[in-house]
Amino acid sequence: MTVGKSVSEVRHEITKEGFAVINDIYTNAEIEGILSAIERADTSGDTFRRSVHLFAIRQFLKGVPDTLPLIFTNKLKGLLNEIFGAGYFPVRSIYFDKPSGSNWFVAWHQDLTISVKEKFDMQGFGPWTVKQGQFAVQPPVDLLEDIFTIRIHLDEANENNGALKVIPNSHSKGIYRPETIDRDNEREVTCNVPKGGIMLMKPLLLHSSGRTVNEARRRVIHIEFSRRELPANLQWSEKTEVPC
Repeated sequence: MTVGKSVSEVRHEITKEGFAVINDIYTNAEIEGILSAIERADTSGDTFRRSVHLFAIRQFLKGVPDTLPLIFTNKLKGLLNEIFGAGYFPVRSIYFDKPSGSNWFVAWHQDLTISVKEKFDMQGFGPWTVKQGQFAVQPPVDLLEDIFTIRIHLDEANENNGALKVIPNSHSKGIYRPETIDRDNEREVTCNVPKGGIMLMKPLLLHSSGRTVNEARRRVIHIEFSRRELPANLQWSEKTEVPC
């Protein structure tokens, strides 16, 4: 693996700490190609949200399908297959554009829900929410533990422009409410990621992001992967086929 770390090192980091940062996955030209596809997209749909402080696209891979072959390069596909194994597919994707003048923050949290097509009452799944016509539900913990997330950085993220902060190893403690964080024994890490790099993380990892102090732009594509089909009538709402 020619990304500065061995596969075993990355696996160890993800297993022990709940995250890993890998640089130089995309070239500047590849990043510009992804950004151009986003700029060409029709933003009139319900999954596009634009304000002074944020431009976000929910169901991103569905909403901007031209990005699929640009994101899933042979390099990325090979890397993910080496680290996690075969059989994973995207199940949720979001694009965030935090403009230079934006100064909002995200409080500590875990990613505890999955997106599904329809609501079906089922033991172990709940509570339910719906946002912009999209159903989300908290599944059993073992399903969350089998998911991984990649965050593709289209701009550099650091401690000055709201880079993600995490509490290492918090992913191994099940549902970990932010108000119960053991501040005396937990440590906080800022995940600096250069443009073209990625961050791999587990959804149960406690994470937050601070305010921007240097007014630098931060654009990120967030994609969640699973290898499990949902039980009974439940279906992933964003299950996406990765191009060959």
